[in-house]
Amino acid sequence: MSSLAPTLQAFFVDRLAHQRAASPHTISAYRDTFRLLLSFCYERSGTAPSALSFDDLDAGLVAAFLAHAESARGNSVRTRNARLAAIHSFFRYAAFRHPEHAALIQRVLAIPPKRYERALVIFLERPELEAILAAPDQATWVGRRDRALLLLAAQTGLRQSELTGLRCQDVHLGPSPYVRCSGKGRKERCTPLTRQTLKVLQAWVGEREGAPADLLFPSLHGGRLSADAFGRLLHNYAASASRQQPSLAEKTVTPHVLRHTCAMDLLKRGVDTSVIALWLGHESVQTTQIYLHADMSLKERALALTTPPKIKAGCYRPSDALLAFLAGR
Repeated sequence: MSSLAPTLQAFFVDRLAHQRAASPHTISAYRDTFRLLLSFCYERSGTAPSALSFDDLDAGLVAAFLAHAESARGNSVRTRNARLAAIHSFFRYAAFRHPEHAALIQRVLAIPPKRYERALVIFLERPELEAILAAPDQATWVGRRDRALLLLAAQTGLRQSELTGLRCQDVHLGPSPYVRCSGKGRKERCTPLTRQTLKVLQAWVGEREGAPADLLFPSLHGGRLSADAFGRLLHNYAASASRQQPSLAEKTVTPHVLRHTCAMDLLKRGVDTSVIALWLGHESVQTTQIYLHADMSLKERALALTTPPKIKAGCYRPSDALLAFLAGR
């Protein structure tokens, strides 16, 4: 076994698990990155992963792996950058244990993250959301579970992992009802529940009849809903709801879109972005600024404030059919 293998094992056991006390999600993401990287290296060189050396994982191979992740695997630039961050973390750790490979390590660490376009966030309008919430079949156990899950997601803006990890004891349905979760960065937060969400959750918790430590939204087999399962059920409900709301067919509806929908609803109701950041569990209020860019009505209100005196505020509307035709070209 080369020096690479024990160093990589020590990175996961010593650095991530003990020194940094990394979350299971972080460890899982790093594990997947190195499984892919080592498999890619094996396919190119024919050397077994346990026999690879640091010289095999040079900057050229790492760059080729990142390009392969984008082209062959269809990873987004953000995912590519996340893979690179995991690799950088390992090589920074290796730099202290193997100074003899300092030059090689520095060349890997010099690989920069790729810049990417920041698209406007996708969110659901109220009729679209209502159509999705009406899609689950309330005559079935799965349908009642899914309606409670989707309603809670849209109202609280919890992340996908936060929702699927909720336990029965995390929902408080008495006076001043709220749901408690341990979110990203191990930050615990409580989010109040609306009357509609409270009513649905009361019915679901009564039917669920789980112990305090049991999952609030289990799978059919009693385990935790996977990310794929959550995404698939939401996709199916959105496809069904698109028959009533055709605009849904033009949107890719994911669990994170429900989180965006919650944030946009709060913003449209006049809630300050600093409060929205606390509501969503953002590390910084700067993260919440993306919703200001997506809210066209907010920009239109700002534009109306700049209207000169004695001029009626509003958007331009052509008064002639031909002008309207030309304006649309």
